[in-house]
Amino acid sequence: MKFKEDILEGLQKVQKTLPSKYFYDEEGDRIFQEIMAMDSYYLPRSEREIISKSGASIFKKIRSDQEKIDVVELGAGDGSKTVELLRLGAQLNCIESYIPLDISSHILKVNKSTIENAVPNLLVEPLVGDFFITLANIKTEERKKLVLFMGSNIGNFSNEKAISFLQLLKNSLQPNDYVLIAFDLKKNPKTILKAYNDEEGITKRFNLNILHRMNRALDCKINVENFDHFPTYDPISGTMYSYLVSLKNQIIKIEDVEIHFNQNEVIHTEISKKYSLSDVEQMMDEVGFETVDHFMDDNDFYSLSLIKMR
Repeated sequence: MKFKEDILEGLQKVQKTLPSKYFYDEEGDRIFQEIMAMDSYYLPRSEREIISKSGASIFKKIRSDQEKIDVVELGAGDGSKTVELLRLGAQLNCIESYIPLDISSHILKVNKSTIENAVPNLLVEPLVGDFFITLANIKTEERKKLVLFMGSNIGNFSNEKAISFLQLLKNSLQPNDYVLIAFDLKKNPKTILKAYNDEEGITKRFNLNILHRMNRALDCKINVENFDHFPTYDPISGTMYSYLVSLKNQIIKIEDVEIHFNQNEVIHTEISKKYSLSDVEQMMDEVGFETVDHFMDDNDFYSLSLIKMR
């Protein structure tokens, strides 16, 4: 069972870790929808603003003549990040199909329903799995592709993994394919920290849910109240870190394996990196992409950056 293997591997490291991709079971998906609706969580609001005011310009830069394109979305989630862009593309008569990729089969069912209700004539073809693996299946020779990586998901990678991801993505594209990547930009550190540590405790519930998932899937019998959520932001590197903190000396069991925790020991669960535009352009140049344009919200909190194969 891959879930168990990954959990054990992370918790047996000297610096304990848990893979953030496992936040997203059915309950995690539900809590994340609450996060998306928080006033302090500016990311989806900024993204929607950019799509509303610049969506037509994005398609104009991609499209030539009357050609139609395939839209592929990595880490698609429930479709809420993309529905307005797809609706606009359909109105402009330039999208042939939409292929959402996500690790969660549950959320892809929601995605398909959302998109089909909003854009009735659009062909929706979900692909379940880790997109590092399923990415190899998106090659389409006939039509130009626009690959979407929305929600500032690239920020969940270290610099090295972001470069590896972009190289893998490049190897899956054809000449003249485009990629639209959402970048959360560096800004007042207080604004960033508030988005990941809300007063209502929603982000705390989201992070602790991975322990509940271990209880459900692996019968770990973890007392989740013995752990707390701790986020911190480094404005120099632009990295937001999330941890779970053990509040006492304790042992959890995963089948016959015992995991020991010291009081105040932390489990690293997630990073969320913030970028400057020069960071973005330097990274694209390193991989060999051409940066076409940056589309910004009015606060300059966020960018949808359009890149293409050189």
